[in-house]
Formats: sequence, C-alpha cells, structure tokens
Amino acid sequence: MRATEPRIAIAYDCFFPLQTGGGERVYRRMAELLVERGAHVTYVTRSEWETDAAPPAPFDLHGVWRGEIYDANGTRTTSSAVAFAFALFSHFVRRRDAYDAVVVAALPVLNVFAVRLALLGSGTRLVVDWLEVWSARKWRAYGGVLTGTIAWLLQSLAIRIGDVATVNSGFTRNRLRVYRPRAQPIVLGLVDLVGSEPEASVVPSAPPILLFVGRHIPDKRLDALPGALAHARREIPELVAQIAGRGPETQRVRAAAAAAGVAHAIEFVGRIDDDDLRRRYRAAAALVNPSAREGFGLVVAEAAAAATPSVVVAGDDNAAAELVEPGVNGAIAVDASAATLGDAIVRVVNAGKPLRASTLAWFERERVERGLARSVDELLRRLGY
Repeated sequence: MRATEPRIAIAYDCFFPLQTGGGERVYRRMAELLVERGAHVTYVTRSEWETDAAPPAPFDLHGVWRGEIYDANGTRTTSSAVAFAFALFSHFVRRRDAYDAVVVAALPVLNVFAVRLALLGSGTRLVVDWLEVWSARKWRAYGGVLTGTIAWLLQSLAIRIGDVATVNSGFTRNRLRVYRPRAQPIVLGLVDLVGSEPEASVVPSAPPILLFVGRHIPDKRLDALPGALAHARREIPELVAQIAGRGPETQRVRAAAAAAGVAHAIEFVGRIDDDDLRRRYRAAAALVNPSAREGFGLVVAEAAAAATPSVVVAGDDNAAAELVEPGVNGAIAVDASAATLGDAIVRVVNAGKPLRASTLAWFERERVERGLARSVDELLRRLGY
C-alpha cells in the first residue's frame, strides 16, 4: 500500500447535475467517494457552465472544451468526439506528472486513445470505464456503415488498452471478454447511487399510473408505450401514463399515442426536477422502460427505492434487464410489441401490494450488495492504495 495521497483524474465530457444521465451520476459519485477515501480528485470535462465559476463540488473541476456533443437526433457527433479527445490529450500531455491514475470513460472511445497517448512513459495508471460495449451491428446502426465500422474497430483496439477496466454490469463484462478473454474488470455496483425514499409506500395508488423517465431518443423505443398502454387498458380501463423528459422522438410518441387512441390517457410532463420526479416515482404503479439499449438502467433502481416495480424489455444491448427479477421487482417482456409489453404491464400492475413490498426489499438488499462504495474500494486496492 502506498502512503501518499493518490492523485486521480476522471475524464468524461458530461458532469452531473448539468447533465443528468446515468454516466454523469456514476462519475460524480465516484469522485466524491474517492475524496472521502483521501484522494485528490480532478474531474476533467466540458465547460458547460455559463459563467467563469464552475459548479460547486468537493473536488477540482476542470473544463477543457466547450461545445455541443449531440445532433438533433440525440446521436453523439464525430466532430465533438474528436474535439474533446484532442482537448483531453492537450490537458494530460501538459500534466503528465500531475496524476497517479486517470479514470477515462470509453464513451466516446477516442478518449481512451487520447489519454493513453498523452501519458505514455509517465507511469500514470490508466483505468478505462466501459459504460457499454457494442457489437459491430449496433455500431453500424447507430453511426452508419462507415462511421460505425470505424467506431467498432476502435472499440476493439481500445479494450486492450489500460491497466484496470471497469464496467457497469455483468452484461458489459461478458461483452468485453469477447475481445479480451483474460480481462478481470471491476463490475461497478451502482444501486447505491439512489438514495432511500423515506416516503415509499407499498400501497398502490389509484388510478394506476405508468411512468417513463428518460431522453426521448430512438434507442429508448418510447413509441412502443402507447400501443402497450392501449392493450393493457382493455383489462385495466383506468390505467394512464406519464412521460417525463423530452427529445427528438417526442412528437413521434405523441403521434403514436393518437394512432393508438390513448392520447387522452398520456401526460407529457417534460423535464422535471428531482422532487417532482420522486413524487411521480412514489405515485406510479410501474416504471415502464421499453429501451433497446441501456448500459445499466439506473431508473429501475430509482423506481425500486419508491417501492415501484419496473417493466423492461429483454434485448442484446439492454443491461437494465439484469436489474429486474421477474415477480420480485417487476417483469421482463420478451419484445416491445403492444401485446407482449402490454401483458407484462398488466401482470405488474395487478400484482399490487405484494410486488411493491418485494420491490422495496430488493432495493434495500441490492443497495448494499451492489454498492459503488465497495467498487471504489476495490479500484483503490488494484491501484495499490
């Protein structure tokens, strides 16, 4: 064990709470936990704040680039990935001796190459965190044939880089081992990113409400919800839905609601604050997340903290299904068709109080067994602290 204070940088182009996705929450909390364990932490990111003063944080916050990273469809742009990677390279090549270890997000994958190249020969340990590992097919669907193929090849090379690898799920660990069979990545426990909900109730509210939370992008497959709601209302006529968030798919979902005849039963609430979100989690009969792609699925844990079970859809790129134990904290639909997803919703809503009670018990157990605090301790151990 080293006696000196570890100097650790975290490199990611988004920062919570300016951005509120799962990755942002993970790296923010990781930085806080590292500080609590005596590390000096620098979070290297985009300068998203509007003034010269960075948002308050118990660690150093260093902006290296300013710009948008998504196009109108919610897809990360190649130009922004290149620009941020170059900014990371410039930062770390000038500070080669400033850090003992760097945790770099492999999203976008160019970050890994930029930081590794900047630190060559410095002795700084490189920790590569894989939010997701995609197949070639998925990359091509996301970025087109040319860009997607290049991205997949870069991913395949980047997996072989780094001293320590971390992943967000066993699902992603298995994907990573396809490319690096002997890898022993740390599977980050993330359920404790969600705090306890003191007002959680196992008593179902009336009328029953379905809740969706997330960006409205194609991968979330939100346009499947209206048809599933229409199917479920045949058995539960009073069932309604609330959709939080917004994005390029919002109007498409509105059109799908009208086509399914349930526009009157769906409320689009837009982006909401944390207090409102907690209230809606408590009031919901079920969280419905028809997403085709999730690196972890933190919304499942957020819902479970409020005793609300989840309905997710099984899929090759959906790690959120790992968090759902059918009959314990929700249901897994085998596909996103109206009938299949609708039937899963009916099962969960009709399960009522017993399922809500077991969902809350699942959360209390898993937040200890799958905690990020334990993962950070393991990371420090592997780094020699």
